[in-house]
Amino acid sequence: MWQALWLALALALLGCLALAFPAPFLALSKAGPEVAAKVRGYLLALAVALPAALLFTVYRGFNNAVSRPKAVMALQLGGLALKLPLSIALVAGVPALGIPALDVVGCGNATAVAMWAQTAAAVLLARDPFYRRLDLYAPGRRRPHGPSIRALLRLGVPMGLAIGVEVTGFAFMAIFISRLGATPVAGHQIAANLVSLLFMMPLALGNASSTLVAQRIGAGDIGDARRLGWHGLQFGLGLAALVGAAVFAGRQQVPQLYTDNPAVVAAALPLLAWVALFHTVDAAQAVAAFVLRAWRIATLPTLIYVLALWGAGLGGGYVLAFNLGGGVPLAWQGARGYLIASTGGLTLSAVGPVGLLAWVLKQRGAAAVRLKPAAAAVAAAVAVADG
Repeated sequence: MWQALWLALALALLGCLALAFPAPFLALSKAGPEVAAKVRGYLLALAVALPAALLFTVYRGFNNAVSRPKAVMALQLGGLALKLPLSIALVAGVPALGIPALDVVGCGNATAVAMWAQTAAAVLLARDPFYRRLDLYAPGRRRPHGPSIRALLRLGVPMGLAIGVEVTGFAFMAIFISRLGATPVAGHQIAANLVSLLFMMPLALGNASSTLVAQRIGAGDIGDARRLGWHGLQFGLGLAALVGAAVFAGRQQVPQLYTDNPAVVAAALPLLAWVALFHTVDAAQAVAAFVLRAWRIATLPTLIYVLALWGAGLGGGYVLAFNLGGGVPLAWQGARGYLIASTGGLTLSAVGPVGLLAWVLKQRGAAAVRLKPAAAAVAAAVAVADG
């Protein structure tokens, strides 16, 4: 935990410099003076918020690892309860209280206040008696430790790249679809928002499975670690299939929760049929990737993800959406082509990590079987010595 804190502070320094001096990015985007002024103010507020956000990320990861997610949930709900009214007040202004309307800068300021309040509360809660058994404040553990930081980076960098691949994949997809007009973009945004919302379930199950598997590995119970990994994957896949089926059954009603524009609803409707399959394979790859991280395997799944989502998903979607080869069926062109290709790419990204997970669990199981006679011999020798 202490090494993660040092790493968070170093990353916060780099991030704050980039946010506080955004001139190169503004020049690249060719933003007008008025927009540039608002962007600078907003990014400066985020620069203030970033250290607190990264420090809280350490708190969240540590508490999840020791099976205390409720403390994290309570703090995040508290931060949200503070941020919502504060954002409204600072964005729109409250003349009666002398608070001016700060527009987007007010939103950034609200984020900074909420994040620091949340992090301050986390520091206070870290004094809870539960943490005494972990001896967190032993002086020797607080100093930077190179091997531990490198170990965190070996796992953290591939994990961060995987998130970056997913975010940029959806971002570029929206940019390319924008060439088709406002209505296809609106329909795609409904599908993308729904996919993001549904992903919270496999994300939570993946986190839980990874935590429990890592705990059993640490305890030396390889058999239970293997069982938990498989059960997490099976449960996540089964639940995702049920949710996907529900989306497919209610695809006529779901777009109307977002808009009453008939043209946008019509654009979103054919995409939701693919969302059901997309969500199922997305859940499989997510849970498998999280369980592999518990076994300290993160780089290979990320490479598979890059090839599948950027190559097959983004590249294949461009070919289908814009009929580059000239033989793409009309029903597969436009925004639907991107979702079809992304579903295919995610299927590849699910098959790869799931196959890798099966191989890893088989290897670990065989290793555990080979170690049992040696462990029994050691136990017998200890018993004789105690005799």
